[in-house]
Amino acid sequence: MNEATIPVSAAPSVAEPATKPAEQSGVAYRILASISVSHMLNDMMQSILIAIYPLLQGSFNLSFAQVGSITLTYQFASSILQPLIGHFTDKRPKPYSLCIGMGSTFCGLILLSMAWNFPSVLVAALLIGMGSSVFHPESSRVARLASGGRHGLAQSIFQVGGNTGSSLGPLLAALIIVPHGQSSVAWFSLAALLAMFILFHVGRWYAANMTGVRGRATLSKVETGLTHKQVKGALAVLMILIFSKFFYLSSLTSYLTFYLIHHFGVSIQNSQYCLFVFLFGVALGTIAGGPIGDHIGRKRVILSSILGAAPFALMLPFASLTWTIVLVFIIGVILASAFPAILVYAQELMPGKIGTVSGLFFGFAFGMAGVGAAALGSLADMTSIEFVYQVSAFLPLLGVAAFLLPNDEERYRG
Repeated sequence: MNEATIPVSAAPSVAEPATKPAEQSGVAYRILASISVSHMLNDMMQSILIAIYPLLQGSFNLSFAQVGSITLTYQFASSILQPLIGHFTDKRPKPYSLCIGMGSTFCGLILLSMAWNFPSVLVAALLIGMGSSVFHPESSRVARLASGGRHGLAQSIFQVGGNTGSSLGPLLAALIIVPHGQSSVAWFSLAALLAMFILFHVGRWYAANMTGVRGRATLSKVETGLTHKQVKGALAVLMILIFSKFFYLSSLTSYLTFYLIHHFGVSIQNSQYCLFVFLFGVALGTIAGGPIGDHIGRKRVILSSILGAAPFALMLPFASLTWTIVLVFIIGVILASAFPAILVYAQELMPGKIGTVSGLFFGFAFGMAGVGAAALGSLADMTSIEFVYQVSAFLPLLGVAAFLLPNDEERYRG
């Protein structure tokens, strides 16, 4: 691609970066596959925590607010640390930190399998969150390093691993943990050991390439064609969209099982299968969002994704059980396509700060999911789980804010 000089105007555009040497090296699919599998294992282990909420609630007699506090602890630990780690590694990349961070997740799972009270569950959630805080900014940098210029595709491959893992968590919880009890969580620590092995080899590739052609292209700064004020405004809009997307998603990931149990009377095990359907839809949407954004523009994907989910979200509280399952699948597909496009769009707004941007957006996303889980849990305690879904259904309407993003369509001409 050739460099495009785009003037600042009432409808500015994100400028086309100069031709990158990394593009000439091609996409490193083996590395992308490795970090995608690692992401799958990482998020599968994290989703185990969410999937066994009904089990933990029964074991420790937890309120909905306490259930939300578990999510808040995990998400908050991750959201605070991720931007800091990303900023640090922009200046001092640490290829083997991926393997070390996974060790924290390993310890969290072991503790979760032996947790004897609510505070010990919170400590386990904290350790799992800390592992995530190291994994996401650095692995997102590896994805861009391996992209060969196809940044949306690389982010989708990376993120679909995570969403696939998130969808597998409830399914495995229904098949293994619900029948065999809390202690069976320890078996999933083997996945952490496998991920550590994979990430050690990814770290070797990362160390070998970060100072070469790929590394220079990834870490270099290029002009965006936007003023500092426009960049800040665009980032603020993206934050609003992240709030809308992940606050609403937290109502589904944390409380869909409770909604199905309370509203339709389904069993705990069957509610896990329904949660799997939703999370599988999220995985499908993620793999589509990045490549589509590479071809038609990321702003279009962001706008159609978040705002496009609104009609289905508004119908959800009034649907039958069958249509509820259909609607959450559709919502998952549509809504999930936004995040790869949002992340790459933000990386292009702040070139040369891949770790900072990735840490900020992953951290803010996780933080909003955690705050959303706690807030909606408290609301459910005060009212009902049905009322939570009636209120949260309006959140995707905030997707209209995407109209305020700088245009990027000129980048895709020819």
